[in-house]
Amino acid sequence: MTVIAQGRDRRAVLASAMCALMVTGTALTGCGGEDPDAGTNGVGKLSAEQIQRKTRAAAESVDAVRLHGSVVTSGRTYTLDMRLKSEGGTGSVTSQGTTFRLLRVGEQLFLKADAGFWSHDGDADAAAAEKLADKYVKVPEGDPSYKKFSGFTYKDVLLDGLLTLHGEVKKDGRHERAGLRTIRITGDEGAGGSLDVSLEGEPYPLRLTRAGSAGTLGFSDWGKDFPLKEPAKGETLDYGGQLPES
Repeated sequence: MTVIAQGRDRRAVLASAMCALMVTGTALTGCGGEDPDAGTNGVGKLSAEQIQRKTRAAAESVDAVRLHGSVVTSGRTYTLDMRLKSEGGTGSVTSQGTTFRLLRVGEQLFLKADAGFWSHDGDADAAAAEKLADKYVKVPEGDPSYKKFSGFTYKDVLLDGLLTLHGEVKKDGRHERAGLRTIRITGDEGAGGSLDVSLEGEPYPLRLTRAGSAGTLGFSDWGKDFPLKEPAKGETLDYGGQLPES
């Protein structure tokens, strides 16, 4: 019996030694460790390029998303909280201390802001600014502001530009975002941006850090629909000319 027990002990020691030799920084099932991909969607096992393709496909497959965070463009920082879908979008934008709301239904774009926005530092008539305050002002399609602000309301166009990492794409470990496990991929070791992709459920993008310190954005409510309709006539006004720059 002693000989048999000693034989078992030697086998146990040998098995432990083999596990130790096999471990290369990742816990292995079968050696007493936890499988990092257990209970996930399996995306963590893919290459960085495959993960990027998967998360793009997941983002394109659903109609609605909420986007919140900051974007730096043309030297100006915009803080966004937008809900987007194929028919349009709605939400708030803050820039240089001024917050305004955007609403696009089809091709119709509306902007809602306080009197300070419309007075443009007091250059416009104060009475006109008060009239426009807190109304949905229809933005003419030919107005420079239409092109400038409507881009924040197009889901596919916006995501196509945002979900791009520059440089060589690599995996950068497992993390957590809003209570969900994620796999992070980076471009040019982070200098080209980074993207956290959900390891639970569909591989949706959850957090993006843009290249060149051009902002950080979170994504949520994937596939969650929301009401979208033009404002009532009593809430809407035409500006009657070119909107002030902001």
